[in-house]
Amino acid sequence: MVEWHLFLPQIRLSIADVVERASNAEASGFDGVAFIDHLEAPGRPDENIWEAMGIATWVAAKTQRLTIGHLVLCDAFRHPAVLAKQAVTLSAASGGRFDLGLGSGSWPAEFARFGVGQQDPVARVEQLERHLALIRKYWADSEVSQSPKPAHPIPLILGGSGPRMMELVAKYADWWNLQADKLDRLPRLASATGSARISVQQIVGFVRSDSEPSAVREVSTRRYGRLGSGLVCGDAGELIEHFAGLTAQRVERFYVWFADFAVPETLAEFGESVIKAFPTP
Repeated sequence: MVEWHLFLPQIRLSIADVVERASNAEASGFDGVAFIDHLEAPGRPDENIWEAMGIATWVAAKTQRLTIGHLVLCDAFRHPAVLAKQAVTLSAASGGRFDLGLGSGSWPAEFARFGVGQQDPVARVEQLERHLALIRKYWADSEVSQSPKPAHPIPLILGGSGPRMMELVAKYADWWNLQADKLDRLPRLASATGSARISVQQIVGFVRSDSEPSAVREVSTRRYGRLGSGLVCGDAGELIEHFAGLTAQRVERFYVWFADFAVPETLAEFGESVIKAFPTP
């Protein structure tokens, strides 16, 4: 069984644009949508970017079926007691449609600019481990338990691929997500996930039936070619073969990041031709 989630960075899009894309994804057969979590757009500090939990809450209210999540929330931005409370609230409000994606942070430039977090990546992972343990306590019967407790399971997604992060995946995660620029590490790391299920982020240059293949490949490569195997271009048949190869490596969820920024025509045809080729939950 395969799950399909739209990866939708909330950069340079109006809130109405974000909702429209999420609604189109829902209508096209996607199972979820995931946003990013940054205080500034990575590498583009002058671009507009919406706050992660706020946009997730709004999209949850505007959809009926999609699981809402992030790849991934930055641990440094929220006290764990606040994040635990936010997660329970959004899960309850959406009828259990929230996944908690969490990581140690990937853009130290914003830590320095806004005076949050730590520059030392080892210290950030150590802090993440402490916070994961606390979140479990906030949700359980403990000396620091919060009320209300989760009424629905809140799956925990951990992103990262370093040795210490993989230890946390095996200890805490329901899902391990491998980001697009690290896909070459999948064969080596898949065995280190413990009981966590595997998801991958994949950038897709989709050659629709009305597209010129060379033009799609040129634009996609110009935008995302630096990510190597993190970018795949092709028509429906080629993409079905590509994703089938990943499912053979125990991947059960795909976060699809479209090189054309998820225009409605792409979402609709991808859903009809690619998603329907795989058994879904």
